[in-house]
This record gives sequence, C-alpha cells and structure tokens, in this order.
Amino acid sequence: MKEIIEATNNKKIDDKTKKLADLYSQIISLLGEDLNREGLQKTPVRVAKSMQFLTNGYDQNPEEIIKSAMFKEDYQQMVIVKDIELYSLCEHHLLPFYGKAHVAYIPNHYIVGLSKIPRVVEVFARRLQVQERLTTQIKDCIQNTLNPLGVAVVIEAQHLCMQMRGVEKQNSITVTSDFTGAFINSVATRQELLSLIGKKFN
Repeated sequence: MKEIIEATNNKKIDDKTKKLADLYSQIISLLGEDLNREGLQKTPVRVAKSMQFLTNGYDQNPEEIIKSAMFKEDYQQMVIVKDIELYSLCEHHLLPFYGKAHVAYIPNHYIVGLSKIPRVVEVFARRLQVQERLTTQIKDCIQNTLNPLGVAVVIEAQHLCMQMRGVEKQNSITVTSDFTGAFINSVATRQELLSLIGKKFN
C-alpha cells in the first residue's frame, strides 16, 4: 500500500479507493507485470477511481430522479426519447457493452422532465449488468414511479465480451425489449413505436 500512496504524489485518497487499488496491484502483479515500471506506478489508483465512476449507479436512486421532475399534464400520446447512449459493464467478464436505448411511455396525467429518462438509463447502466436485466429495470422504474399507460424500452448494444474474446464476432448487435400496458395490449401502438425509432422486427 505504501507504493500506491507514493504513486499518487501524496494526494489523499479515501479508504475505499486504497483498498481497491491494493487489489488491482495484486492483479497486475499476478499477470506478470512490474508495478515499479513508470507507466504502471499510478495505474492501480487510476483503475480504482475509474471502476468507482463506472459503477456509481449503486449510489443513486433512479425513482427519486423521476419524482424530482414529475409534472401534471393531460397529454396522453406517446413520448419517446431515442438514441440514448449507454455504456455498461457486463457482470460476467467485467468488459464493457455499449449502444443505444430507446425509451417510450404514454402519460397517465403525469409527464417527466425529458432529461430524467436518460439519467435513469445511466443510473442502471452504471452497475454491473446484463443487457436483459438493464432493459427490465429501466422499464420497471418508469412504470412504478410515473404510472403511465404503458412503457417501452428497446436496447441495442455491442458486447466486448463477444468481440474481444470468446466467439470474437465483431459485428454482432444484441437487441432486447420490454413493454408494459398499451405497448403489450395494442399491436398498433407497438408498431407505431418501432416505426418511430426506426426499427423493423418481424
């Protein structure tokens, strides 16, 4: 740990970061690298801070984000926020997956500030994830908090655990979707959504 603290040029780091950095030091050493090499001296602390940033969704409450910007409104047509960039870590290999989320809902007397929907996506993405659960968590959060007439979430993403290792298929895209209410009960509503986000699924 002494080497880690010295590598930060005497800048204070919190206890959690120190513990994570110590573990990353062990990992790097076990991989056969020399932690005294110039390029690696600060790496354990950098990675510790990076990992905390990439998983800061555990420290945020997505339902409170929605509640902070709910407004009474009689609008009852579809609201779509599409092409929301997302970056997450696959919980199986701790490798990134990234892509876009398309989120729609049909208001039931309440709407939510548009910026809050990408923030909800980000909170759940900044946790160790699988794409399937991420899709459902976003849907459930909006449905349970806003109580709309229906919610739809479609995510399309590329997974580095498939592209860099394992099957090594660089051009594959995974698409997941989950719906509630009107998006399940009405084929026309679902088709309208898919048309508006530019997707054709048979």
